[in-house]
Amino acid sequence: MDVLGLVKAFNEILWNSFLMYALLGVGIFYTIYLGFPQIRHFNLAMKYAFGPAFQRKKDGEEKSKVNSFQALATAVAAQVGTGNVAGVATAISMGGVGSVFWMWVSAILGMGTIFSEAVLAQKYREVRPGGAIGGPAFYIREGLGSRWLALFFSIAFITYIGFTGSMVQANSITVALTTAFSIEPWVIGVGIALVVGIVIIGGQRRITSVAELVVPFMAIAYILGSLIIMVLYYDAIPHVFGEIFSEAFSTKAAAGGAAGMAIKYAIRYGVARGLFSNEAGMGTSPHAHAMAEVKDPAMQGFVAMSGVFITLLICTSTALVILLTGVHTRSGLESTAITQEAFDMVFGKAGIIFLQVSIFFFAFTTIIGNYIFGEMNVRSLFGKVGVYVFRAVVIGSVFVGAIFAVTFVWEITDTVTGLMVIPNIIALIFLAPQTKAAYKNFLKKRSAGEID
Repeated sequence: MDVLGLVKAFNEILWNSFLMYALLGVGIFYTIYLGFPQIRHFNLAMKYAFGPAFQRKKDGEEKSKVNSFQALATAVAAQVGTGNVAGVATAISMGGVGSVFWMWVSAILGMGTIFSEAVLAQKYREVRPGGAIGGPAFYIREGLGSRWLALFFSIAFITYIGFTGSMVQANSITVALTTAFSIEPWVIGVGIALVVGIVIIGGQRRITSVAELVVPFMAIAYILGSLIIMVLYYDAIPHVFGEIFSEAFSTKAAAGGAAGMAIKYAIRYGVARGLFSNEAGMGTSPHAHAMAEVKDPAMQGFVAMSGVFITLLICTSTALVILLTGVHTRSGLESTAITQEAFDMVFGKAGIIFLQVSIFFFAFTTIIGNYIFGEMNVRSLFGKVGVYVFRAVVIGSVFVGAIFAVTFVWEITDTVTGLMVIPNIIALIFLAPQTKAAYKNFLKKRSAGEID
């Protein structure tokens, strides 16, 4: 077996036999442990997330401070990637229509997990002259008391952001733009590297400002484009939803296999897609939520839950576009090509361009969103000098990823991501009492009228 085959085999064991179930289990645990906060207090998630977007900074308030909405936008920038297009399509093609239901379930459960991540990120963050920083490495080191586990997370995360993650996202942008506009890959590589460089060199403040502007635009544009297709196929919506729910619990045989295999595949691929899209438990978004200036750590926990809801809306939009147009029944289509076919059916060439431009924004925001998270870990380990080196590495990786095929890097990315998930999950489990204490303290303050 070659190296690529070995990595694929390892990833199969790591993700499909262990981490998928571990992440789902943590979501179930926190949902029950905290008493279903994602359902009982969904209104607070919306209020705390989007309220600051419509508020102006008060006179004398520091402009350098990051509010809840800006932190959310930065988190969503990293969460919403090409997987929201390609991953959902793959889930449907491999797991059937019922996988959409299980994608919804995993997202709802993931809200409980990400609530804890944000609360702990707030509790163990460090406020420095350039802004607040935090994330799993901080609450693993200070909360769990394990410097070696924190170091392991940071190295895995820096590797993911600095090399593999940046390469694969840049490659996705190249594929999107060459498909839509037939631009030479090296031109795209230079362009992406320049734009990414301009944004990340501006530091934390510039990245959050860009995310605050771009993320709402990209999310709303994609959802609106999908809504047009839903309106055109409105008469098929009841049938599609009926099929989603019925197939989610189907006991029929799948692809000639034994009875009950259909539901097995639906759960497997639906849950995996939900987890990968919202990144709950993976340790990425806590870095963003650590930056926010809030009255209480639990408030940012609710904000984090709204981020999962946003990714759920985007994934659901993709799923409905595919199912309503019926392109999932066509043979020979895989991944992004399935979603592309749906938009092509309705809008023609304009639909393909729209989808590829959407993929561009999804991938670009993922690069800059993840960069700031990587910088926090670099700054903590290597100081200011390390940050300069890290910026150069990211810019270089973006260029390389744009001009070269990165099949092997995609697999390595899955490996590195999995390795950084393990210490984060360990911390979330052992620090659960702290999350619950913060949650109960928030509810007590709110009942007393100390918090709106």
